[in-house]
Amino acid sequence: MSDFTILTDTNTDLPADYFSQHEIMIVPIAFQLDGKFHNSGNYEEITAKDFYSALRNGSTAGTALANVETFTEVFTDHAQKGKAILAITLSGELSGTYQNGVIARNDVKSQYPDAEIYVVDSINAAGGAGVVTALAVEKRSEGLTAGQTAAWLEEKKHSCIALFTVDDLMHLHRGGRLSKLSAIAGSIIGIKPLLNVAPDGSLKLKDRARGRSNSINTLFSQMQRSLNPDTKLNYVIISHSDCYDDAKKLADLIENAYEVNNLMVEMMGPVIGTHVGPGAIALFFEGDMTRREYESKYYPA
Repeated sequence: MSDFTILTDTNTDLPADYFSQHEIMIVPIAFQLDGKFHNSGNYEEITAKDFYSALRNGSTAGTALANVETFTEVFTDHAQKGKAILAITLSGELSGTYQNGVIARNDVKSQYPDAEIYVVDSINAAGGAGVVTALAVEKRSEGLTAGQTAAWLEEKKHSCIALFTVDDLMHLHRGGRLSKLSAIAGSIIGIKPLLNVAPDGSLKLKDRARGRSNSINTLFSQMQRSLNPDTKLNYVIISHSDCYDDAKKLADLIENAYEVNNLMVEMMGPVIGTHVGPGAIALFFEGDMTRREYESKYYPA
C-alpha cells in the first residue's frame, strides 16, 4: 500500500466511519444557520435532521469556504515531514474551496519545492465527491503514488455522473447556483425539477417530472441510459436531504437492476444541503460514458 494522505472537505458525503477507517483528513467548510456559524460538517452542535427541520420552518442558511490558512497548515506539515498529500475538493464551479487549495499548494511549494502536494477538483458535490474520494482510497491501496492517483482521478472524474431532483429550486437560486428564470421555470406546482452536474462542475436544470414517484423513476432511467446493460457498478452513492424513504426507493430500483459492490445511502451534509434545501435526492455513480458524452447524446445544445 502506498503511503500518502488523502484529504477532502466536509461537503463530501461518505459514511462517518469511512473517514477514520481509511485515514482520510477533512478540512471544514463552514455553514451558518440563522446567522450562527458552525465550522464543521460533523454536527457537533446541530444534527443533520435538526438542520433540515430548521430550513423547513423558515430558517436561513449559508456557507463559507475551506480557507487558505487551513490548507496551508496541513500542506506545510506534510511538506516538513516529507509526506505526500492528495486533496479532493468540492467543484470549483460551486465553491472557491478548490481555488483556495491551489493557492495554499502554490504558497507551500514556493517554500518547499520538492513537496508532493496535489489538489484535484472533483467537479462534483456531496456523494459525487464521495465517489471520487473512495476511488482515490482504492488506488492508494493498490499501491499508486499520490501523483499517479491524482493523474488517474483527473481522467476518471469525468465519468462520475451526478443526477438529482429537488423539491424547491429557489434554494439554489438564493444561493447563487441557479438563475432566477431557471428556478421559476422549474418550480411549477406538482412538477419536480431534475438537474445534473454538468461537465464543468456547474448545476444545470435538464428535465422535469410530474410528482415525486415519477422523479425517482426518471433519475433511475437517466442512470440506465449512461450504462451498458451488463455493467457491474463499483460505487453508487445516494445523498438525500432528510428524505431517506424516497432515497431508499431509488436504491432498491438500482439494486434490483444491477450488481453493485458498494451502494451507500447517506444524509447530505449542510454544505450542499444549504443550497438544495430539504427533500433533495442526488444520485452519483461511475458511468460507462463521460459527462460530456452523456450531455451531447441526450441534451445537445
